[in-house]
Amino acid sequence: MRAARASGVALTVIGGGSNLVVSDAGFPGLVVRYRGDQLEAEGEVVHVGAGVELQALVDFTIKRGLKGLETMTGIPGWVGAAIYGNAGAYGHSISERVRRVRFWDGERVREFDHAQCGFAYRESVFKDHKEWIIFSAELGMERGDAAELRRKADGIREIRDAKYPPSMKCAGSIFKNCILAELPESAASLVPAEVIREGKAPSAWFLEQVGAKGMRRGDIQVADYHANLIYNDGEGTAADLRAVIAELKQRVLDRFGLLLEEEVQYVGF
Repeated sequence: MRAARASGVALTVIGGGSNLVVSDAGFPGLVVRYRGDQLEAEGEVVHVGAGVELQALVDFTIKRGLKGLETMTGIPGWVGAAIYGNAGAYGHSISERVRRVRFWDGERVREFDHAQCGFAYRESVFKDHKEWIIFSAELGMERGDAAELRRKADGIREIRDAKYPPSMKCAGSIFKNCILAELPESAASLVPAEVIREGKAPSAWFLEQVGAKGMRRGDIQVADYHANLIYNDGEGTAADLRAVIAELKQRVLDRFGLLLEEEVQYVGF
């Protein structure tokens, strides 16, 4: 990486790639991924490499009766990127379990404790420093019943696979949900109480109000059952996907004065 930077070659760092939208032209430079796959448990403490698949980590902890990650079953991608984007589901995020993160800042290897990671909803300090590379993390877990954790995880997986079939070409939810307290009052007052979860207003609700469901451009399709799910129905292009995203953001902005923020990350644009 030092050699690449010295030569002026463009550089991007990725994990598993499941949350990326990549330009149709590709990325004109060097793509780096760190594949360290350490996965060990010492009592209720788990040491995990950034290159471990998130599902492998979830299954590892469940098997050992360690509670705290079972709600994340079915979320694709790698652990490093899950920490980078503070991935989560069902009211829980991986940040709840992160004690320390070891990473490279471009010059040296460093460690941050939980507070230094700057976690927030789908955010971390690592998102503000895309040149940093997460190497590993220390997670603090709780004791639980392995069979009960497995049943809970399997139930969540069944729901997730129905919403996002494994064969579907998609990057999960395109937009972040909205923190209700941070919304303009004019928008927050319109959100029905029954759709609010953990203090968040679903982006899907706003998108549904502006006719997102079923919208199509080329082979890029908004699901007819979920307004925040956009998938490739054949030979869709990144350009068409970006156009659909831009159109939906504009519709919501025009109607609600609210600018939705993407959860997906862009490469090559």
